[in-house]
Amino acid sequence: MQKDIHPKAVPCKIIYQGKVVMETMSTKPEIHVDVWSGVHPFWTGEERFVDTEGRVDKFNKRFGDSYRRK
Repeated sequence: MQKDIHPKAVPCKIIYQGKVVMETMSTKPEIHVDVWSGVHPFWTGEERFVDTEGRVDKFNKRFGDSYRRK
């Protein structure tokens, strides 16, 4: 590896809503995040199912059969 071309890594704190949730190494000492695995619905098990039937009805109401007749 070449010397003096890589950025210096420093200890970094990942901050979510004012609380430190993780510590790692980075080129910045602090990183503020909006979402992390501790609050994301997929990782917490609170995943919500999307109402696909309602989406289809909304699409048909908006476009009807016009998208098929080309």
